[in-house]
Amino acid sequence: MKWTFPIVLALCAPTYSLLRFSCAQLVIDRLDPLVTPGMAPSPHLHQILGGNSFNITMDPEKDMPGESTCTSCSFSEDFSNYWTATLYFKAKNGTYKRVTQKPNVGFDGVNGGMTVYYMQDGLYNFNQVSKVTAFKPGFRMFVGDLNAKTKEQAERFRQLTFTCLQNPSTRDPQILDFPSGPCPEGIMTAVRFPTCWDGKNLDSPDHMAHMSYPETGTFESGGPCPATHPVRVPQLFYEVIWDTAPFNNKDDWPEDGSQPFVWSFGDATGYGNHGDYLFGWKDDALQRAMDSPCYVDCPTLKRQDVAAQNKCTVERKVNEDIDGWADALPGGHQASYVKKRWT
Repeated sequence: MKWTFPIVLALCAPTYSLLRFSCAQLVIDRLDPLVTPGMAPSPHLHQILGGNSFNITMDPEKDMPGESTCTSCSFSEDFSNYWTATLYFKAKNGTYKRVTQKPNVGFDGVNGGMTVYYMQDGLYNFNQVSKVTAFKPGFRMFVGDLNAKTKEQAERFRQLTFTCLQNPSTRDPQILDFPSGPCPEGIMTAVRFPTCWDGKNLDSPDHMAHMSYPETGTFESGGPCPATHPVRVPQLFYEVIWDTAPFNNKDDWPEDGSQPFVWSFGDATGYGNHGDYLFGWKDDALQRAMDSPCYVDCPTLKRQDVAAQNKCTVERKVNEDIDGWADALPGGHQASYVKKRWT
């Protein structure tokens, strides 16, 4: 699976159909207003980005962009919220330490967070030859299965992957579970959401049923949407770079040779990779961008500087230590392994 376009296309003229931008860290907290609204603390820890109206409930009836006064993302009209679980290192002595995020290529100075993409056309066809319908106010979705423990279970979701970074530009190979050996420049996780909408529901009980993958292939291969989900929406996906390099000394790894990284909900296989999204673009800003021949920058959108991104934060609601070494993950979770030995 090739995924090298951010580096290659940066050398080309900006006539392509793709937004690529950074979102700095808004907050790291044990909240999940999509899956467990109103619960504080939520079952596991998340890293959250985007508009500062993020809260425990995120009532879909409210005007989220209107309530935000800033965003940690590059485009100042994007008050959406994006989040994933956090990553931890489990040392030989059984204690845990949170792994921080670092900015992607081209986004120096951004405080952690991740890179967000919205694509109008498939991976190997960047000239804008088709149209997509932007998400609507109140739209939200989830992708992945935090209970997945096998490759077969993870394969239900077509493109939730890991890349062991040999250098900042590494994009392949992409695998479904945690890398088994040390990664010199960290571990990149990719979370790609389905791209076909039923055209009616802004959400569903499992936050996934109103969305579908293409009937065949993937968004990148130009697969058609199924009749049940006929509306083609942008390819939204996240790239998160976890700074695992400080933990690459194998003398600190488990004695049995198993890889030492674990999601904040206890999954040490990596198969539980997942992501959450709450749409919050102001007015028709996203649709205007999707209708324009944008590549990274877009003349229809307002961009803010890195200092403004980093300044937009909210206070944590759950008071617990998330930075020191701990005997258990936040919420009392312990690593659950399907052993994978380093060779």
